[in-house]
Amino acid sequence: MSRVLLVSTYELGAQPLGLAWPAAELEAAGHEVRSVDLAVEAWPAADVAWAEAVAFSVPMHTALRIALAAIDRLRATRPEAPVALYGLYAPVAAATGALRAGDLAVAGEVGATLAGWLSGKNPAKEPTAAVVVLGRARNGSGATGLAARRGDLPSLTAYAHLVTDDGTRLVGTVEASRGCNHRCRHCPVPVVYGGRSRAVPVDAVLADVDALVAAGAGHVRFADPDFLNRPSQALAVARGLHAAHGHLTFDATIKVSHLLRQRDVVAELAGLGLIFVVSAFESTSDVVLRRLHKGHTAADASRAVVELRRCGVEIRPSFLPFTPWTNRQDLVDIVDFVAAHDLVENVDPVQYSMRLLIPPGSLLLDGDDPVLDRCLGDLDADSLGYRWTADDARLDELQVALAERGEAAAASAEPVEVTYAAVRQLVFDYLERQDAGRPEPAVAPGPAGYRPRLSEPWFCCAEPTRRQLAGIGVAPVAFVPCPSPTTPTSG
Repeated sequence: MSRVLLVSTYELGAQPLGLAWPAAELEAAGHEVRSVDLAVEAWPAADVAWAEAVAFSVPMHTALRIALAAIDRLRATRPEAPVALYGLYAPVAAATGALRAGDLAVAGEVGATLAGWLSGKNPAKEPTAAVVVLGRARNGSGATGLAARRGDLPSLTAYAHLVTDDGTRLVGTVEASRGCNHRCRHCPVPVVYGGRSRAVPVDAVLADVDALVAAGAGHVRFADPDFLNRPSQALAVARGLHAAHGHLTFDATIKVSHLLRQRDVVAELAGLGLIFVVSAFESTSDVVLRRLHKGHTAADASRAVVELRRCGVEIRPSFLPFTPWTNRQDLVDIVDFVAAHDLVENVDPVQYSMRLLIPPGSLLLDGDDPVLDRCLGDLDADSLGYRWTADDARLDELQVALAERGEAAAASAEPVEVTYAAVRQLVFDYLERQDAGRPEPAVAPGPAGYRPRLSEPWFCCAEPTRRQLAGIGVAPVAFVPCPSPTTPTSG
């Protein structure tokens, strides 16, 4: 059996599930496991020297960008150490030539494949990296009945907190399901899971919650790509959570279409502790939404705000403002939508600068799209995706300006109202338009006071920040328009 070091680089400010579950499975298979989270811990020189193999968790674009820099550092001292990448973005690394012969890239349910690789049973047919997706791998924690292994991870105090009017609470992150039943074309989840989802046994989820509460958690974040892919599973977990820990609140990611079709379920979840929902609005352009196969319209997004507020729940939208199909009016419409729906307090600044990612294997590359074909450039291995440029060069310039402004706001903990005003001014200045002022309200306002949110403002397909790269000893780089993989949260 092998000595393996599991490494997480970034998991949205959460104690990483990408370490907790694989560590349990590998230990059960007889391997000796150590874990380190580079998002909050220093470079583990002693663990690197100890390990016979090193495996990096890469559930999202940001994590993979940092992991590849970390692999460069690893190979400077341990060039002979075999490397695995596992998670949604592992196939991207394999397709861009980031791995060497004998290394591994695996996505989906990864435990058995990692264990086999460590035992010298690399599933690759050739002496190169292997990519294994869900359909070819057995179920993970759900089949084994193991408990997540969190003992050597940093305490919850090192991670994002829930922030409310009443103060802060520690947050525990769990998952009730994996995969997604939908096939949004810009998302990496359907590339791996093929429009399917798998439930994690309810008892396993609730046992994990029990352990997190014992560690101090007062709020639970469900990391499922979409909590309502399986409404009965979501209700069973939420009912069990509330029965065991009535004081706990929770949040979840849910698609707009599910919010509207499952109103009764959402209302019950609100009574069981749901206090906010993350939902991928993406755009206020129906043209863009159709191209992405989001399954909702801008009018649906507006209705979702209304329906949630009727239940006393706030929505925290994510946006994808910059796509090949975006025009100048679309950007004005997004900042107006935020104001008209009283969402200024609900939108993290990074959302205004998100740019479509198109990695190898993206569903966006299937089919005939004249606009995308015209914009699309070559694969850029360093950026992990295909470059594209907007028809309107001013939009690319605006995206860079907004990205820089968003990072500065996050670093300084600037009040979100101040950031919104700056974002709005940048949009109108770059597009050479006169701002007529914020629009009239389109819906009833949200509650007065501070809206509940997590203290981690970054996002899964954002480029790494200067601070994140500096944390692993990598020099920061200048901002460039990022090319393009896929948004790792489906909702």
